[in-house]
Amino acid sequence: MNYLIRSYSLGYKALIIIRVLFHKFNHIGVDMKKLIVGVVTALFFLGCSAKEMNENVVPKLVVGKSLEKVSLNDQFEKLHKIEKDTKTVIFAFSKDSAHTCNNYFVTKPATYLQDNHTQFIADVSAAPSLIRSLFIMPGLKDFKHTVLVLDNKSVASEFRAGVDTEKIVVVSVNDLKIDSIKTISTKEELIKAIER
Repeated sequence: MNYLIRSYSLGYKALIIIRVLFHKFNHIGVDMKKLIVGVVTALFFLGCSAKEMNENVVPKLVVGKSLEKVSLNDQFEKLHKIEKDTKTVIFAFSKDSAHTCNNYFVTKPATYLQDNHTQFIADVSAAPSLIRSLFIMPGLKDFKHTVLVLDNKSVASEFRAGVDTEKIVVVSVNDLKIDSIKTISTKEELIKAIER
């Protein structure tokens, strides 16, 4: 089901790109238009044909495991590690869960997550690299809060394994070791998980 939703979303974005290209290059000949449609369609199908997850992936989000070696870039490509004093790590694997988190975080001061010993990780690896670089990453740069980014499918698959990726995943951490993992859906649950 997730694959179908992702494919529909990508198809819609591909149609928007085609429309923009047609409008921009309206003065060029029909052959060039066919070439543009062919290239965009190929990019769309390449993005959709990638497998969701390798079956031999060892899950990273397991109670008792350490997050000490996790290091990810933020939306400005600055490398971060999970801080020793981190109590909560919030994962958004889907577009909807990321929107729920970001829509709340933008209403808070830039240091809200840090003040609450929380780190936020968004998985953008499912999007084709063209969509990621043209739309997603520039959008993330508008946020004043730090967003750690999973942009590599093989790395992301280790975090996605064994969790409900359609919901917000809340990982409680003590001394960099995972104490508990739960899933939530609403802003109210998110506030409670962060401000506990």
